[in-house]
Amino acid sequence: MKLSEHEKFLEMAIKLAEKSAKSGKGGPFGAVIVKDGKVIAKAHNTVTTSTDPTAHAEVNAIRKACKKLKNFQLDGCTIYASAEPCPMCLGAIYWARPKAIFYAAEKKIAARAGFDDSFIYKEIERPQDKRKIKTHHLPLKDAPLPFKIWANKQDKVEY
Repeated sequence: MKLSEHEKFLEMAIKLAEKSAKSGKGGPFGAVIVKDGKVIAKAHNTVTTSTDPTAHAEVNAIRKACKKLKNFQLDGCTIYASAEPCPMCLGAIYWARPKAIFYAAEKKIAARAGFDDSFIYKEIERPQDKRKIKTHHLPLKDAPLPFKIWANKQDKVEY
């Protein structure tokens, strides 16, 4: 049986996740970014080894791909993730603006292995004063100033 292009790249992401899980150098997640049929970047989760809670496979791959493409957006790219992206990764993916995301394992599979993000989705929906991490709004007088400067800036790079 011949694998489709999407299956081929998803298999690559899964292999990265397997290697990461076996090595102990990261969690069981892998991601591959492809443009025009060519791999632009691939990465696995490095949260524990980099001591960076944002070093998920998708975020690591996005960082590599953007650096390689010399662009903060992934126009025309497709992201292949070994598992359904968590809320943080999904946010990063949307900011990077690829044309598509493909993933293999559903989030319920990751949850059974101890990677349950459902609490984050619930927290986002809660009023700020009901969240587990206390969130405080201090409306300082100058808070809008950076946005006014940005709105009036003639030579800004939109993103």
